Amino acid sequence: MHSAPANAKVILVFGDSLSAGYGLPIEEGWVNLLANRLRKEGYGFQVVNASVSGETTTGGLARLRRALDTHHPAIVILELGANDGLRGLPLATTRSNLEAMVALAAQPPRRTLLLGMRMPPNYGERYTTAFAALFPAAARRHRVSLLPFFLEGVAGNPKLIQDDGLHPNEQGQPLLLDNVWAGLRPLLHSKGG
Repeated sequence: MHSAPANAKVILVFGDSLSAGYGLPIEEGWVNLLANRLRKEGYGFQVVNASVSGETTTGGLARLRRALDTHHPAIVILELGANDGLRGLPLATTRSNLEAMVALAAQPPRRTLLLGMRMPPNYGERYTTAFAALFPAAARRHRVSLLPFFLEGVAGNPKLIQDDGLHPNEQGQPLLLDNVWAGLRPLLHSKGG
C-alpha cells in the first residue's frame, strides 16, 4: 500500500468486500487509511490487504494458510463471516470455518484481531443472536483480541452506507478505521510488535 522499510513487519488484513473497499477508490478504504495512520504515527508496519469481495468463511479458510505463508504477518486482522450470514449459511459451517481460521491465524508469534459481525434484525432473533455469538466464542477459545462489532456506528446509518444498503461509503471508512484502531493499537505495542 505505502512504502515501509524493507524489514517492516506485516499486518495482514484478511476479509471480504468490507475490507476490500467495495465500490470505493482504493485510497478511500479503511485498510488504506490504516496504512496512512500507521505511517503518520511512526509504526514500522506494512499493511497487506488480502481481502476478496464476496468471500465466505469457506473460501477464506481455503486460502488463509497460503496468505500466511506468503506474507509472514506479525498481526492478522480477520474480517470474515458477513457473507455467510447474509446468505443464511448454516451456523455450524460458519462456526467450524471461523474456529479453524482463528486457530490458524493465532499461531505464535502472530497476534490476531477478530472483527465481529452482526446480521440485520430481519434475519430473525434466533439466527442473529446465534450468529453474533460465534465471534466472541472463537476469540475466547483461541485467546485472540476481539472487536465486538466491526460496523459499530456505521451499520444502519444511511448517510454512511452506499446505495446498495450494505457497504459503507467513503464517509463511513474513517469510522471503520477508528473501530479497528481501538482493537489493533494494543497489539502494535505487545511483545514482538
